[in-house]
Amino acid sequence: MKTTTTTNTTGRIFGYARVSTQKQSIERQIRNIMSAYPMIDDKHLYTEAYTGKCIEGRVQFEKLCKIVRKGDTIVFDSVSRMSRNASEGFALYQKFFDDGIDLVFIKEPAINTATYKDTMKAKLAQVHTGDVDADKLMNTIMDAIHEYTLSLAERQIKLAFEQAQKEVDDLRQRTREGLQTARMKGHVPGPKEGQKLTTKKGQKIREQIKKLSRDFEGNLSDKEIMDLTKVARNTYYKYKAQLTDEAFYVV
Repeated sequence: MKTTTTTNTTGRIFGYARVSTQKQSIERQIRNIMSAYPMIDDKHLYTEAYTGKCIEGRVQFEKLCKIVRKGDTIVFDSVSRMSRNASEGFALYQKFFDDGIDLVFIKEPAINTATYKDTMKAKLAQVHTGDVDADKLMNTIMDAIHEYTLSLAERQIKLAFEQAQKEVDDLRQRTREGLQTARMKGHVPGPKEGQKLTTKKGQKIREQIKKLSRDFEGNLSDKEIMDLTKVARNTYYKYKAQLTDEAFYVV
């Protein structure tokens, strides 16, 4: 199902997708962006693999930030792809908003910049001075409406970025606790020296599970994948557990 979004159609539309490591698939994000905005071509689609919450160091995103201008639109699959740091994320959001650049978050449409721009227009429409000097006051009125609107939106926007940050913090905490529990039981995380993680056949099945499972990148249930791959139930859940453990180490 395509996402219906209001954006400024006079400018260019860019897509941005990011994963944490080269081993992760970025295809799901690209598919979601292109489904909602099929007019985006390869030249306007920026992708990269980068681990961490901060924006600094993301080469492709920094390139994109340098070329966008007023009237352009940037489309993200989710707010966490733009930033996982609440304060930094809101500061960047506000800068884009002030510069007249539209932001679209497919999974969090309530905080798209168009939502607040529409509110500003509605507020401005309510201003009826009836004074011949009204034009001189227009800039002042617009500034006041802008500050008022963004103030109302600030908490909602920050909540979205805070949630993205919380997911990373929770993931790190679960990883630490899992490692501590393993050590207390005398287990050292990771494969034994000289031991292969899986056979080529097993690796192929793992890749299928990752691509098809609704818990990773796909939309199929466990039973549907087992029926499709003909893999035994115990083997299937062993591979799925391995994939889940690997995901815990990606932040």
